[in-house]
Amino acid sequence: MSKEVIIEVKEVSKRFGSTVALNRVNIVIRRGEIHGLIGENGSGKSTVTSIIAGMQDADNGEMFYKGEAWKPENMIYALDKGIGMIVQESGTVPGISVAENIFLGESEQFRRAGIVSRRQMVKEAQKALDSIGAGHISAAMPTGALDFQNRKLVEIARVMRKNPEVLVVDETTTALSQMGRDIIYGICKKMKEENKAVIFISHDLDEIMNECDALTVLRDGKIIVTFNKDEFDENKIKTSMIGRELEGDYYRSDYDDTYGKEVVLEVKNAQYQDKLKDFNLKLHKGEILGVGGLSHCGMHTLGKILFGATKPESGEVLVEGRSIKNEADAMKHGIGYVSKDRDYESLCLNASIEDNISAGGLDKFAAKGFFIAPGSEKKYVEKQINDLSIKCQDRKQYVSALSGGNKQKVVFGKWIGRGSEILVLDCPTRGVDIGVKQAMYQLMFKMKQEGKSIVIISEEMAELIGMADRILIMKDGKSTGEFMRSDRPKESDIIHCMI
Repeated sequence: MSKEVIIEVKEVSKRFGSTVALNRVNIVIRRGEIHGLIGENGSGKSTVTSIIAGMQDADNGEMFYKGEAWKPENMIYALDKGIGMIVQESGTVPGISVAENIFLGESEQFRRAGIVSRRQMVKEAQKALDSIGAGHISAAMPTGALDFQNRKLVEIARVMRKNPEVLVVDETTTALSQMGRDIIYGICKKMKEENKAVIFISHDLDEIMNECDALTVLRDGKIIVTFNKDEFDENKIKTSMIGRELEGDYYRSDYDDTYGKEVVLEVKNAQYQDKLKDFNLKLHKGEILGVGGLSHCGMHTLGKILFGATKPESGEVLVEGRSIKNEADAMKHGIGYVSKDRDYESLCLNASIEDNISAGGLDKFAAKGFFIAPGSEKKYVEKQINDLSIKCQDRKQYVSALSGGNKQKVVFGKWIGRGSEILVLDCPTRGVDIGVKQAMYQLMFKMKQEGKSIVIISEEMAELIGMADRILIMKDGKSTGEFMRSDRPKESDIIHCMI
């Protein structure tokens, strides 16, 4: 291959305590290339790119950038030198404006006569947003008022304003609607055309195969293989990722949409701003109900309303004929909720696995409802760690140190541990690898067989078709289509109801 090497990683290793995150990793990134990294959670993808981008140091090894030794002091230094990174989870500060986030640490350039010109900062920040196609976001507004997707677009604008020569995209597209994804894809293609380079991390194998020119597979902190575009093969890549053939079904193999007649959850004439418009829904015992649509169709608001986290302006949510007023009420009636915005709404990152899982089940194992016996709590938590195969040092490990897939398992453990009969899952496999996805799908099907009921809210069409007994499609806060599993719905028919 004749393309010029822009980044070279040689024999790089990294440990976190007793955990080996990277073991003598070697990677070559070339100009004019979108280079994919893929692997299971904890394989080392984010670790190696965070070292390249200055987020942390390597323990051993060396790196070269444009032919010279590369050891960035921090991410700001790396971005100034031409290497920018868009991280997987939120990288914005909620308590300040969009403009202040875009110029984080650089506000001095707008200082005039000792005073920072907010007006000039907002003007320049708006240019940065407009340049990536995110002009719908006002640079003057508070960042905390934005949803997860738009906060992510603010991060992209912050990085792209510096016109980097190398862009690291770490699991960013999983948080974005199709519009957001198209913005990312467009930026990547433009950088490729300009003879720059992109390192693209994703768990979405179809996305990787479509967007990338080369693909490196990592497993347990080691490089397993690098495929060029003409060598891409889905089965070979999957086998390389997990070190074995996937056993058992990935999605469900049956086309039986049988479930109980009993309605366990009902939404009646729910109205909420422009997100839900006189909306109705029924969930049956033992049913997996899929809810899909474009990102702003109202489905994510629906998930919050089902759990009582958002109260409808009119209408109601009923369980066993009783109206759900708030989250505590929902939990009392056996409802669990996995938020799309996992790190903000489903987990306390600066707390242990034990604290996060036990928080959902205090009323289940605490004596007389308030006295916590350490032995009972330990038994309760370790059962979930073992049943869900959560990879961790021990139950006391902080959740912030876990991979995306293991974080999500902790969320599942919180609700499964307390015996939730109804689970509302909003984008439950966002940011998790193929092996964890399969485990989650098999868990969902097992729960269905046990008579539990599940609502899957997802932007992944294959996930809905693969798992749901019934699919409900939303557009502009209304239901626009319904598809039964037994009819083997086609993706094209479903998409037609979305747009």
